[in-house]
Amino acid sequence: METPTKYALVTGGSRGIGRAVCLSLAERGYAVLINYCTNKEAAESVLEAVYEAGGQAELLQFDVSKENEVTEAISGWLSAHPDAALEVLVNNAGLRRDRLMALIERAEWDKVIDTNVGGFFYVTRQVLPRMIRKRYGRIVNVVSLSGIKGAPGQTHYSASKAAVIGATKALAQEVAIKNIAVNAIAPGFIRTEMIADISEDHHKMQIPMRRFGEPEEVAALTAFLSSRECSYLTGQVISINGGLYT
Repeated sequence: METPTKYALVTGGSRGIGRAVCLSLAERGYAVLINYCTNKEAAESVLEAVYEAGGQAELLQFDVSKENEVTEAISGWLSAHPDAALEVLVNNAGLRRDRLMALIERAEWDKVIDTNVGGFFYVTRQVLPRMIRKRYGRIVNVVSLSGIKGAPGQTHYSASKAAVIGATKALAQEVAIKNIAVNAIAPGFIRTEMIADISEDHHKMQIPMRRFGEPEEVAALTAFLSSRECSYLTGQVISINGGLYT
C-alpha cells in the first residue's frame, strides 16, 4: 500500500530561514506548503529548488497578519485535502521594524504585533484541529533572542516574540496528550535579508563563535523538532546564537 503523503506548512517560506526550512523538510520526505505574502518570484524559486531536489511542494499565498486571508487559504486547502496528514507547522513569518519606543507609532506597533503574534494565532488555530484529530503533530515557532533578553530599539519586536514564547509553553501543555509537540527556536544573528542592515563586522565580536549563523543551521534544528524523533521534547525554547546569550 502506498505511503500517505506527509505535509508541512512553512510560513514566510520564500526567503532566509523559511527557504532553508522548506528545503530541509522536503529532503526529509515532506510535501511542503510554501507560504509567501507578496514575493511570488522568490517563492517560485524555492518551489523549483524543491522539485530539482526530487521533493514535492506547492505555494500557499496569504498575509499571516490578515485573519481572513489565513482562514480562506488554509481552510480552503484543508477542505481540498480532507485526509491529508498535515503533520508539521513552522511559524516562521515575522516582521522587524527597529525604532526606539518613544518614536514608535501605533500603526507600526500594531503591524509588528499583528504579524508576529496574530500570525502565530491565526495560522495555528487553522492547523491544530487536523493535528488533534490525527493525534499527531509538530509545531515549531521561530522566535528570537530579542524575545528572551530584549533589545534596545526593538520593544515591539521583543514584546511580540516574548508573547509567542509564552504561547509556545502554554499550547505545549494543552496538546501534549494528543502527541503534538510544540517548541520554539530563538535565533541570534542569522545571515538573512531580515538583518541585511546590520553590520556583521561590528557585531560578530560580541559572539563567542565570532560569526553570524547560517539559515541552514537553523533549518537543521527545525528539522529535528519537526521529526518523530522529537518525541519527548515539548514546551521548550532552544537558542541558536553562537553562544551570544546563554
